[in-house]
Amino acid sequence: MLSNDQVRQMALALPETEEHDHRGRPSFRVSKKIFATLWPDERQAVIKLSIADQTALVTADPKTFSMGPWRHQGWTFVNLVKVSEEVFSDLLEVSWRELAPQRAIAVLDAR
Repeated sequence: MLSNDQVRQMALALPETEEHDHRGRPSFRVSKKIFATLWPDERQAVIKLSIADQTALVTADPKTFSMGPWRHQGWTFVNLVKVSEEVFSDLLEVSWRELAPQRAIAVLDAR
């Protein structure tokens, strides 16, 4: 089970990530583009994935991953009570890498 603070720390550990409000919820952005939002009261996050990754995750583990109204764009709900820290961290990085500039990716890869 991931806490809201853990999600925030994981997201902000990615280079050039900033936290901003998005419709009353924390969002995490790189290059001014959202790659994840945190829904603290619902104990879930929403991350942007490829449609193929989204479909595979929802099919394999529908208790942890689900689709919402923005599914056609790859936005995927993640149940923070069910997901492991390792899996969530990996998916968060995948989402971030799709939007991050090459200089930020180079910083992460150098760690």
